[in-house]
Amino acid sequence: MSRTRAVEGWGVLERAVELARSGEPFVLATVVWREGPSSGQQGSRAIYTASGEMYGWIGGACAEPTFIREAIAALEAGVPRLLALGASDRFGDLPQGTTAVAMSCQSEGALQIYLEPVVAVPHLVIVGSSPMAATLASLAHELDWRVEQVSGPDFGEGLLTPQSMVVVATQGHGDEDVLAAALKAAPAYVGLVASSRRGESVRSVLAAQGVQDDQLASLRVPAGLDLGSTTHKEVAVSILAELVRLRAQGAFAAPVTAPPPEVSLAVDPVCGMTVQIGPAAQSLHVGDEVFYFCCAGCRTTFARERGVA
Repeated sequence: MSRTRAVEGWGVLERAVELARSGEPFVLATVVWREGPSSGQQGSRAIYTASGEMYGWIGGACAEPTFIREAIAALEAGVPRLLALGASDRFGDLPQGTTAVAMSCQSEGALQIYLEPVVAVPHLVIVGSSPMAATLASLAHELDWRVEQVSGPDFGEGLLTPQSMVVVATQGHGDEDVLAAALKAAPAYVGLVASSRRGESVRSVLAAQGVQDDQLASLRVPAGLDLGSTTHKEVAVSILAELVRLRAQGAFAAPVTAPPPEVSLAVDPVCGMTVQIGPAAQSLHVGDEVFYFCCAGCRTTFARERGVA
């Protein structure tokens, strides 16, 4: 997992804007309440991205692993949550829905962190300038999607992310070149506005050009739901309907990445805190097992209860 702690305060918000524009989901965390001593400060911010990167700072060794765990859960659920960290007697009455995690670190500090998942709006790239393409762009704008309409010569892989949707409506003008570039970028959806017969011809040309079978299989021709004989406006509706249905099924969602294997986590058997396993972690061998703790206090309590040194 990559961490950039130099990004703080307003820098975290600037990074949030960059991520939103790039289309990557993330969680924006803000410390909304603090009781010292605690390394996290009120107003401290951090970001955890769907790809497993962390920016900013919300707290120390006790708070960070729990934040990562809860951020992943918030991203998967797509619902904001309030996270309370500290001894159970430090909070009083918490708002309904608050996730409280007992934290018995030696600092005896407490934090409340608001986790806000930010799911990127769908990104639709329409290649072509036909009336159907213009209608589709207009309809997608009404859904507040991020829409780019370009001509065939202006299209390139750099426009796409793995979550992008591409609709090629170039009406036989360089279809194969545009599709080859789009399929190479492996976006979430590539559809061609054409008849089934035309689609088979295009697939044959792409195969002869060396496009892989799995890429060809992902190409949707004709793009959109099968509504029978339709006008160009109805074709646009059918394409948008297909994209909305696929999005509702999670087809365009970015996968949420947990910390990589080298960042291993354990649960403190005394307080239940999530602990990052590493050279600096408090640990204790009991027989063939190794237990990890958020602080020396938990380790001492556990050792006393087990009767070990």
